[in-house]
Amino acid sequence: MSAVWFDQPYSVDARGRSATTGADDHVRDLIAAVLFTSPGERVMHPDFGCGLRQLVFAPNSDLLATATEALCAAALNHFLADWIVVDKLEVQTDDATLLVRLSYRRRDVQEPQLLTLVST
Repeated sequence: MSAVWFDQPYSVDARGRSATTGADDHVRDLIAAVLFTSPGERVMHPDFGCGLRQLVFAPNSDLLATATEALCAAALNHFLADWIVVDKLEVQTDDATLLVRLSYRRRDVQEPQLLTLVST
């Protein structure tokens, strides 16, 4: 039997129970949590996250995008090292839209995965 986790954000399924999800979706939820949580946002874990959402309000530049990619990759490697291997991370901003493309592999199955996240 494969493991199941509570889906994020929390919801109720058609049976009226807590919605659950499989490993692939759970890992995607973990990645989004690390990328979009700002440091200091979690009281009991103040260093968690990398604050990617704040980039939407920063002036666009190649230097800022490169620094943000390094910051995000470091946060993913730090907080999710037991779950994933980051192969490539790209961050693009366009006005008030933030686009993140992440190529990674889950450590347990080693299959390449591609995740695209958009924040507006």
